[in-house]
Amino acid sequence: MSTAQETDGENTPWAEVTPEAARRLLVAAVDAFAERGYHATTTRDIASRAGMSPAALYIHYKTKEELLHRISRIGHDRALAVLEAAAGSEGTAAERLDAAVRSFVQWHAERHTTARVVQYELDALGPEHRAEIIELRRRSDAVVRRIIGEGVAAGEFDVPDVPGTALAVLSLCIDVARWFNAQGSRTPDEVGDLYAGLVLRMVAAGR
Repeated sequence: MSTAQETDGENTPWAEVTPEAARRLLVAAVDAFAERGYHATTTRDIASRAGMSPAALYIHYKTKEELLHRISRIGHDRALAVLEAAAGSEGTAAERLDAAVRSFVQWHAERHTTARVVQYELDALGPEHRAEIIELRRRSDAVVRRIIGEGVAAGEFDVPDVPGTALAVLSLCIDVARWFNAQGSRTPDEVGDLYAGLVLRMVAAGR
């Protein structure tokens, strides 16, 4: 599945990126980075995939790194919003953790091409942009840590190391982007169901 096919419920993928030429370049960059890696991808590769000249890219993005930052920022904002929506829902800590894992995993499966770039090209960002994205990752960690901590306080979970467990949960969910295949035997919903069950057993919910 290409990035252009990853709609995530949108009529137009990456609709927040304007004008249209900038969006086409961003979609092309996601596909190129996911396929070849950031460092092996040239601006000529990206422009060619977008059906544009190399010079056209610099009208919308000063550097290849700026393009990666735009992709990473939008992706991390979306992923964080998915977690926060689940964490803010009604229900017990176990129900909210279930919802958080399920939705986070589904997002990484449904948008696995995008998510591979968002989650695994962090080190290619410059120091300022990298610090910005790391802060968004810390906020995601804080959401999961808060749910688990509330579950421990309520007696729902048996977790001696809340920070370590939160990190393990997020790592498990994010890794879906690395291996998920849209032509595989499991749908995003099925993977979400599986991982939610695994995580609830991990925290000994309902022991």
